[in-house]
Amino acid sequence: MRLLAAAALLLVLPAAATAADSDDRLDAVAKAGVLKICTTGDYKPFTYLHPAKGEFEGIDIDMARDLAAALGVKAEFVRTSWKTLMADFTAGACDIAMGGISVTLPRQKQAFFSIPYLVDGKTPITRCENVDKFQTVEQIDQPGVTLVVNPGGTNESFARETMKTAKIEVYPDNTKIFDEILAGRADLMITDATETRLQQKLRPGLCAVHPDQPFTFSEKAYLLPRGDEVFKAFVDQWLNLRLHDGVYGKISAAWIG
Repeated sequence: MRLLAAAALLLVLPAAATAADSDDRLDAVAKAGVLKICTTGDYKPFTYLHPAKGEFEGIDIDMARDLAAALGVKAEFVRTSWKTLMADFTAGACDIAMGGISVTLPRQKQAFFSIPYLVDGKTPITRCENVDKFQTVEQIDQPGVTLVVNPGGTNESFARETMKTAKIEVYPDNTKIFDEILAGRADLMITDATETRLQQKLRPGLCAVHPDQPFTFSEKAYLLPRGDEVFKAFVDQWLNLRLHDGVYGKISAAWIG
């Protein structure tokens, strides 16, 4: 019996040693001295790559820098797109993805999410004279109505799932997409309520349509490696503190007002 017990212990020890020696993302980031953040840079007020400065800015960019400081490392931003976000992230291009990312079940299959930091939902934005015309999905989904969408994200998914008659026009540059509405080349866009509130301030002539009562419910959170409970626990606790100590509120107010 003693020989069997000793043999069993020898079998367990290498596995235990291997587990102890392997780094989770929290340790790996600390050793590297860098937190790599995937972000699209095209979604104000969360993430925007300023063309003149060549630097990322926005709510989640400031939050990313705060997270990096909490980890005692530098923040390094990795440009991605909505179409390639999940492929880039699961391929290991970064440690975390931030920038107005909506929690969805398809994304949840491939990655963890942090606790949510914002409740949002899809709602229209259109020229102000057309607000009454586009109150409901039924009013929008009509012949002769052109809905503009950015490719690869939840805006396009929502449009294709709900619109059967209206024309869906894909526009590749999410930083200029709202100008298509102002120019009359599109009638409206359906996007997150937070974005519609900001864009109506940035572009006079555009009005958010019932942003307090969006068509859908969604939450914003940060994308994390699937299976890494240690790293998720740290990010969750950091975010929980920032949501309650006023830091997130100050950062958000600086960009949204």
